[in-house]
Amino acid sequence: MASTGKPGLDESRRSTGSLKLKGRENAKDTLCRNVTIYGKCRYEDKGCAFNHDPQKFSNAHQNDSSSKKRLNVDSPSFTPSLLAANGSTTPKKTTSISPKAASAAPFLPKSVASRSNTSTPSVRQETATPDWSVAEVQDFVPQGFDASQMVSLQGNGNGVLNPAASYDPFVATPTPLAGGTAGVASHPVQANPYSHDAAAAATLGGAAFFPGQTAYQQPAQYHLYAPIGPHSQNIMGYQRNVHDLFLPNDFREELQKKAAATLQTLPNSSLPAHVDHFHSLVPLDLTHQKNATIFGYPSWVYKAQSSKDGNYYVLRRLEGFRLTNEKAIRSVQAWKRICNASMVTVHDAFTTRVFQDSSLIFVMDYHPLSKTLAEQHLGAGNRYQNRHNAHVPEQVLWSYMTQIASALKTIHSNGLAARIIDPSKIILTGKNRIRLNACAIMDVVQHDTQRSVTDLQHQDLVNFGQLILTLGANSPNVMNNPTKAMEHFQRAYSPQLKNSVFWLLNGMQKDQERTIDIFISGISSQLISTFDSSLHLDDQLTSDLSRELENGRLVRLLTKLNFINERPEYEHDRQWSENGERYFLKLFRDYVFHQVDAQNNPVVDLGHVLTCLNKLDAGTEEKITLISRDEQSCFIVSYKELKKALESSFQALMKPTRRMH
Repeated sequence: MASTGKPGLDESRRSTGSLKLKGRENAKDTLCRNVTIYGKCRYEDKGCAFNHDPQKFSNAHQNDSSSKKRLNVDSPSFTPSLLAANGSTTPKKTTSISPKAASAAPFLPKSVASRSNTSTPSVRQETATPDWSVAEVQDFVPQGFDASQMVSLQGNGNGVLNPAASYDPFVATPTPLAGGTAGVASHPVQANPYSHDAAAAATLGGAAFFPGQTAYQQPAQYHLYAPIGPHSQNIMGYQRNVHDLFLPNDFREELQKKAAATLQTLPNSSLPAHVDHFHSLVPLDLTHQKNATIFGYPSWVYKAQSSKDGNYYVLRRLEGFRLTNEKAIRSVQAWKRICNASMVTVHDAFTTRVFQDSSLIFVMDYHPLSKTLAEQHLGAGNRYQNRHNAHVPEQVLWSYMTQIASALKTIHSNGLAARIIDPSKIILTGKNRIRLNACAIMDVVQHDTQRSVTDLQHQDLVNFGQLILTLGANSPNVMNNPTKAMEHFQRAYSPQLKNSVFWLLNGMQKDQERTIDIFISGISSQLISTFDSSLHLDDQLTSDLSRELENGRLVRLLTKLNFINERPEYEHDRQWSENGERYFLKLFRDYVFHQVDAQNNPVVDLGHVLTCLNKLDAGTEEKITLISRDEQSCFIVSYKELKKALESSFQALMKPTRRMH
């Protein structure tokens, strides 16, 4: 390439570092940057005062750096020598310019950071220099880089970047992931914006820019979903499915079954339509045989809904009971004040004749799909109840004992006695989760019985021991031969559990003081174990609940969209939802939910929906293409603009409501 400088110029003045004069008259001694970058200056014949002959400059560099062997003629490309701010060349690597760069536009950077006294930082070159083929239409004006805003190269803890992450190098805020399935600790690589394929360059390690490890890191964003532990081990960030975004299937199925049981009705029923302020009675008894063994009266259990608060309760009916003393039913008031997680709360008691007899009704909390311990472990209600009863693990028995002990401590502390601790009257409401039931009934039925509260509390301890012995022996009739039962219990369980049960069975002895507080002190080590299990369950439930946290946010977003999209009329304008920014929201709805594939089949992709809605809620700068249904209009808008349109349109709908109030 011929030089355009003046003839007779002293060639020695072109050597590196020899230029010290400044001014436009000395610009001819400085190599034009457009020649260095693009191989040609478009303004060479239009008055550019800089030198356009790179051959003489390269010869000068060869003479100065021949001892360092910086050039390799066999290499296809080299790193170009970069110019310092004062016009002198620095001893950097040189490169050959691709012939395709001859038609490139002049380099016009927005940032002036490279014009400081320090030299321009060199680009990390691991592969061949990519060809530059910038179109002649307009000058390439890249975004300026600020080193304080670069994110460091981080992975997901295993040295692998999350491939599910979506990142725009020209957006300062990382875009949210689908459903927030990955945490914000993994930041994508800051790609080189001068490369034509920044994503490929960052992935392949080509012309990518790698900032320092001490660079600024993006803070955690509120709109990104951060899973709460416990976490699955040995799993990558992208190894997730749709089920990871919602409650576990078994837990969801359990809740749905309980909801269905709560809403169950009995249309063709001979039961009364109303019992006081309760209606929609459904029997809960598995057997239809009268049994007066426990209470002295036949009892029936119903589920009913209250017309006062709409909640569901259990009505336990004692058939044929006649109230002779008003003080008997007033004893329920003391039980209404007791609140313990290991007992069923008593709400009220009253008498009624709607069942064509004199009946006593107790109102208690309703726990759907609960089973009694007799049904769970003793085979009650089964045809072969004495066969193949599963052995109850010792840790399960300790869990039962700690929960019953907690309930008895609360009951005894209030000057009352449970009086009924029977496998058929203790319900199992969850995994190893039990509650004492029907505690207040005996205080009403046997109100005239003259027994001290202390004797009744001691009897509670004996009944407690008999319950654990019955469950451990897997037989409802084990107390007919207690000696044989204790021998079996001693062989199956640890000495600590055997001694605890033996201490309870001797609760009526007067040789030493026996209270529930002393018993709790004796099993304190097992209380810690049960409490630890309860904390683990709490952590698991919190983790499951956190999965549903994002659903409420997206539901609110969908609600706003549906309030706006295709509204028939607003402010006497039938085209309100089809004009202006509302039209963009309509096209966005089609973009999210109405996409089709190459065969014109509907695209049902939950990940796409969650990704779009999360980005809309975050208001990112990412732009998408919205096409009308007739394919005659095409719009390129960002999520930030869509979010602004959504908020302004929704506020427009709220204005008439505010005026009315």
